[in-house]
Amino acid sequence: MMHQVLPMENEWVVIAGFSDDVRSQVAVERLQNNGIDAVAVDKRDSIYKIGEIEIFVHRDNVLIAKEIIKDL
Repeated sequence: MMHQVLPMENEWVVIAGFSDDVRSQVAVERLQNNGIDAVAVDKRDSIYKIGEIEIFVHRDNVLIAKEIIKDL
């Protein structure tokens, strides 16, 4: 059976990664307050917390989204 590609995988891209919960939540809230749908996906290891929380936005919003959160 072939792996089915979810639409999100084609339409949504990572624009940032944060190591802590607070900054990632601030980024998502700031984007949403500016009318941009954003999702945080925790890619950190569950035990050691190594890795990042990745922020995804629709590919059409990448440039404006990066501008909105560039100072985080």
